[in-house]
Amino acid sequence: MNSGSKVLLGVLAGAATGAILGVLFAPDKGEETRKRISEGSRDLTSNLKDKFGEFVDGLADKYESVKESAADLYEQGRAKATNVAQALKSDAAGSVATGAQATANGAQAVADKASSYQNPTQS
Repeated sequence: MNSGSKVLLGVLAGAATGAILGVLFAPDKGEETRKRISEGSRDLTSNLKDKFGEFVDGLADKYESVKESAADLYEQGRAKATNVAQALKSDAAGSVATGAQATANGAQAVADKASSYQNPTQS
């Protein structure tokens, strides 16, 4: 509970206490006093219901906001992971191609050397 909610709750409690004490010490008949207490409690209940509804609505809004932020963060992470995976695949493919070219060059050199041993006139 944040400090604003605590202050609001304190103000409401103080107002209710003041209303009840004012009605109890007023010089009215018992029936009139009971009627005022009943009306005050209905008003207090109504106010508390309204404030609780606002509190719940605020929580729902914050939940939706956090949910949307989490979804955005997830999508950003997913996009970065995809980019990294593609970069790794690209680097791996380039390394394989370079290795294959080096192997082919080496094989050609061995073949050239071998053919020079078979045909001594080609030096």
